Amino acid sequence: MSVSLVLVIVMAVLYACGIYLMLERSMTKVLLGFLLVGNATNLLIITMAGKAGIAPIVEEGVTPEEMTDPLPEALILTAIVITFGVSAFLLALIYRSWRLGKEDSLGDDADDIAMRGGAVTMQGEETDALPGDTEFEERPS
Repeated sequence: MSVSLVLVIVMAVLYACGIYLMLERSMTKVLLGFLLVGNATNLLIITMAGKAGIAPIVEEGVTPEEMTDPLPEALILTAIVITFGVSAFLLALIYRSWRLGKEDSLGDDADDIAMRGGAVTMQGEETDALPGDTEFEERPS
């Protein structure tokens, strides 16, 4: 199996740029980074698929070694659909954020700053369960 060095370099650059963009505070840059990482993953799958061959259709005189494995192509199609769905969700989040705040970048609020400084601990949810509040009987102690 021979892997093209150009594809490996392009894949590494796509991963590097995508992860760098995903670490930014702008939601649009996060979306672009996610798209780059998705395309790099597709390149990774197609690179690791092996050598090209003929279509996996059983015919006279064609041995299984000459055929291409269809699984990587199916995985890539699935990855494309998942990337499209998550991208649509991120676009909806970006649009909603723009409509509410008229800005694209996420800022720190007071709770984030306090938590980063270690001044505040997270409190759990407080519930007031009454004895007759559930359908289960109370267990004896």
